[in-house]
Amino acid sequence: MNTITYENPNKIYVTVKAIFFPEGLLRPISLIWEDGREYMIDKVLDIRRAASLKAGGTGLRYTCRIANKETYLFFEEGRWFMERK
Repeated sequence: MNTITYENPNKIYVTVKAIFFPEGLLRPISLIWEDGREYMIDKVLDIRRAASLKAGGTGLRYTCRIANKETYLFFEEGRWFMERK
């Protein structure tokens, strides 16, 4: 049986540095973009289960402030991704 793998051009998987707290909270503190640049997450504004309408996929959506801009960071099945602009 052949499996077709579809790569979504709007979805970019990123490396995230995060802290796991004893009470179970997962908090991202920085991310590394595909070009190798690291961006500090200034603040996590909201965490909720949500779908990415642009890139597809469902998971925990972290609304983050990075360099004074709000952006979404998703945690889906053990992987972090963002929507490509």
